[in-house]
Amino acid sequence: MENELHWSLDVSFREDACKVRRDEGPANLACLRRLALTQLQRETSLKASVKSKRCRAGWDPAYMLKVLDCSVLSI
Repeated sequence: MENELHWSLDVSFREDACKVRRDEGPANLACLRRLALTQLQRETSLKASVKSKRCRAGWDPAYMLKVLDCSVLSI
């Protein structure tokens, strides 16, 4: 039974297609994907899907900074 988090990660980040299988790689990438998903969901200036926001953040450095500014972790 898949939950909504797994579905979001699979659709937005194609998590099931990832070929990383050795050592701590899968756990590290899963952590980074969850962090990125949270950042993209918290950014509300663009009304688009998480997948679209992810692509836009890759193309537009200003938007990427806006996504990163929605801090999950406050240090």
